[in-house]
Formats: sequence, structure tokens, C-alpha cells
Amino acid sequence: MELYFLRSTEQKIASDMLHFAYRLDVLERSVEDFPALKIYTKEYGATHKDMGIYALKEHKIAGAAWIRLLGEEANAFVDEKTPILTIALKPEFRELSIGSAILDQLLLEAGTMYEQISVSVLKNSRAVKFYEKFGFVALENSDANSPMDGSEVFTMLKKLHIKEVVRPSDGYDPRRWMD
Repeated sequence: MELYFLRSTEQKIASDMLHFAYRLDVLERSVEDFPALKIYTKEYGATHKDMGIYALKEHKIAGAAWIRLLGEEANAFVDEKTPILTIALKPEFRELSIGSAILDQLLLEAGTMYEQISVSVLKNSRAVKFYEKFGFVALENSDANSPMDGSEVFTMLKKLHIKEVVRPSDGYDPRRWMD
């Protein structure tokens, strides 16, 4: 499995994965049935605040995760400085730790730009334990209903430790290049 940054030119990956992120494969519906979902992918990468990672396994896109700053219309909205996480895996690539690898890398990258990220989670789903494993905690009074099927969802929040960006050239002394 290889991980890659999700670039603005690869918006189609995010659009395709949105189908799995919102369980539309299970509901036998499409993204076009829910115009409100477009905010999660529309013009992805148009701002430097969008950040994402996708995984390839066996030369196929296995999954992706991305964060975006969105408004109050989005599930999991906390404030204007907290990006919202969207993550998805295709069914045939689940249970292979690919989602963990994607999220682990995305959290490392996000820690250079953000103090926290949020995610909307289906109540009583296996995803709750998945996010808890990464340090997400449930926000009080964040209960809502999924716009797809009315299922109960709530918001989880992960505090990030902002890391300083270290470049390979930091600390480079050209006088020592032959050592």
C-alpha cells in the first residue's frame, strides 16, 4: 500500500470516495441524490487549507481522507478554524488497516496547520471506537441526524499538537558537506 497527497487535480478521487464516506453504497443511493454533500468536495484544493491523503493498494484506489474548513451547514461544524474530516474506504479494502494508515498520516500533516479537527460519526457504529483509538472525543450536545437517512450522528473532536515544519535543509552547514 502506498499513500499519496490528495492534490487539487485529483478532486475526482474525493468525489468518488464521498459515496463510501456517507454509506451511500449501503443505502443504494448516489451523491447526486444529496446536493448538500457537494460542499465536502466542491473545488477541493482551491485553497491551501484543504488537505488530503489517499491510498493505493494493488494499483487501485483503496481509500481517502481529507479535511476542509466548512461552514455551519456541514455536519461536525465546530468553528471557523476547525476543519472537518471526511474519510472513506472501498468495501473490499476494509479491515486491512488502510484507514488507520491514512488517518495517522493525515493527523501528522494536519498538526502543522490546525489545532484540532472534527468528524461526524454514526452513533453506535464501529467507527466510534476507530476514532477513539486516534484520540477523538465526543463533543457534548453535538447530536444531529444524518442528512442521508436520518440516522443519529454526533461530533467527535481531536486536539492536535501543532508541530513545527522541519525541512531537510534546516541546520544544514555547507562547510561540512564532505564530512
